[in-house]
Amino acid sequence: MRLLLVGATGLVGQHVLARALGDERVEAIVAPARRALPQHAKLLAPVVDFDRLPADADWWRADAVLCALGTTIRAAGSQAAFRKVDHDYPLAVASLAKARGATTFVLNSAMSADPTSRFFYSRVKGEVERDLAALEFRSLTLVRPGLIGGRRSEPRPAERVGSTVLGLLGPVLPKALRINPAERIAQVMLDAALAGRPGTRVIRSAELN
Repeated sequence: MRLLLVGATGLVGQHVLARALGDERVEAIVAPARRALPQHAKLLAPVVDFDRLPADADWWRADAVLCALGTTIRAAGSQAAFRKVDHDYPLAVASLAKARGATTFVLNSAMSADPTSRFFYSRVKGEVERDLAALEFRSLTLVRPGLIGGRRSEPRPAERVGSTVLGLLGPVLPKALRINPAERIAQVMLDAALAGRPGTRVIRSAELN
């Protein structure tokens, strides 16, 4: 299969990329990113501006798309900038890839995703899920982790505190509230993309431990 991955430089995306490159079921993977990625025989990694994606590029052709794009309001600088990364960019990628024949889309979303939520973060996550569903991919998988475990390249103090607390309480917490390892999320996303099961599937936090 030929895969398209966006968000390859992030915590989950890095693990998706590594697993895809090592998986014999994957013939090639395209990973457009804002900065150059290490070279690999199976990888095409064009450097792009997500505000000006090249609609006519041949590399949009793929069997399945995996989206691990995501930021925080603090890192983005404003709610508008956050929405652009977590909603607008995934929708633009999905539309361009679908126009070139992609039939499967896998999104790394959030446990709290709800388009009717009064909380901005959760509402945006829910809205991108809703709008992706409207594109009518043959196969759509929405992965909804809770707190993601792993070493990030950029500091996220709130996540670090949360990880420490949940790490200590993990053995006594319900599975839905435990830390979800980035490696596990990545493998679930890759398996979903390669399986391409028809319909919409939601994978919740309890299934990611």
